[in-house]
Amino acid sequence: MKIGIFGGTVNSGTVDDVVNEAKQVERDGFASYWAPNIFGHDALTALAIVGREVPRIEIGTSVVPTYPRHPMAIAQQSHTVNAVANGRLCLGIGLSHKVVVEGMLGLSYEKPVRHLREYLSILMPLARCEAAKFAGETLTTRGSLSGVGASPFSVVVAALGEQMLRVTGTLADGTLTWCTGPKTLQSLTVPTIVDAAKKAERKPPRVIAALPVCVTKDVVKAHEIAAKTFVIYGQLPSYRAMLDHEGAAGPADIVIAGTAEQVKQRVADLAGIGVTDFAAVEFSNNPDEIAATRDAMKSLI
Repeated sequence: MKIGIFGGTVNSGTVDDVVNEAKQVERDGFASYWAPNIFGHDALTALAIVGREVPRIEIGTSVVPTYPRHPMAIAQQSHTVNAVANGRLCLGIGLSHKVVVEGMLGLSYEKPVRHLREYLSILMPLARCEAAKFAGETLTTRGSLSGVGASPFSVVVAALGEQMLRVTGTLADGTLTWCTGPKTLQSLTVPTIVDAAKKAERKPPRVIAALPVCVTKDVVKAHEIAAKTFVIYGQLPSYRAMLDHEGAAGPADIVIAGTAEQVKQRVADLAGIGVTDFAAVEFSNNPDEIAATRDAMKSLI
């Protein structure tokens, strides 16, 4: 199982902060650096700079919302970033949430499973440097991209529910989960996406699990911090469904917190249930805990 770091400065810092964060992740020996795309800097644009300044590790988005960007447009942007990074980009995409797509953007969130299927039907051939020819109910593309130096990039989807996982396993390269605990990964995520990929005669998919981690002597306090930091995720329907499936009252119940040995063991155990990559979301208000958490993650490399 590969170990990566889920960055935070793309939302809370400058572009220089993003670059410096990614440089440290590479110096620490991690396999990948993941940049979320929420309401801070644009993740793909930031990763274009990271790709030039940080030369070795995989860089990925976690994740870019699909509804505001046509799949041909995001494919073109991703090919450009991938060219800068010499083929190290993993494009993570997701549907976002109805409250964002309809409430903030004024777009329709109708039939999200259909949207994902049509989106990937266009995006995947373009990601492979092939022409796309697809006419769906809501998305259509007939064409190809011709950037000099383009090479294929991989695509993973923030697929949580069964239908989304089946579409993803059939068409994409894997999934990148959030707010999905180990019981749900084992009983729902991994078997569903693996089965879908197998039926589609595709290679085994990546299962990238992102979870909050904290090495601490005060687990109760860590849970209190997590409850405040990640409260919104317990209120969004798609994440709420995953928490319910896990039997968790809220996001704090799925954090990985404890001594260094306890944290390392719980992360390592994910490999046994089929997780191929772990993206650590380091959290704490204590610099010593942040440092201890990073050391624990480094020891798993």
